[in-house]
Amino acid sequence: MTSGATVWLTGLPSAGKTTIAHALAGRLREEGRRVEVLDGDEIRTFLSAGLGFDRADRHTNVQRIGFVAELLARHGVTALVPVIAPYADSRAAVRARHAEHGTTYLEVHVATPVEVCSERDVKGLYAQQAAGELTGLTGVDDPYEAPTSPDLRIASQTQTVQESAASVYALLSERGLA
Repeated sequence: MTSGATVWLTGLPSAGKTTIAHALAGRLREEGRRVEVLDGDEIRTFLSAGLGFDRADRHTNVQRIGFVAELLARHGVTALVPVIAPYADSRAAVRARHAEHGTTYLEVHVATPVEVCSERDVKGLYAQQAAGELTGLTGVDDPYEAPTSPDLRIASQTQTVQESAASVYALLSERGLA
């Protein structure tokens, strides 16, 4: 069985995490790799329904996703996880879970500036926040603790989606995972 891994793409809303993950997933599938994208919005709908957006619920959500990702990775799947995961301690707990099981965990910071994310605003969240219809938007009026030493940092505003996906692919290749 080929070895799996979790690739956690963290960053602000509309940073490009999911777009990069799907581009990378397509390339890996073309090569015959087993890959799953654990989209944060889908997880919120199905696995974490009922959780809110306070710190405790966000931590619980990240731990649930981390559990599923580690389980998949342990069984030879490359789990691509485009999830904000705003708190460093939550991400560290997921990394520790992977280490406990000897499963590869790679953290990719999609380091898109909030101004660029706001311009992209694919879900309309920044507009809702600006209109006073939404509070607790990560990186605006709720904290985002950027990784201090991710395995890879991507400035998605300076490269194409394909270039961003290729840089994650290169990281996987360096680790013997692609």
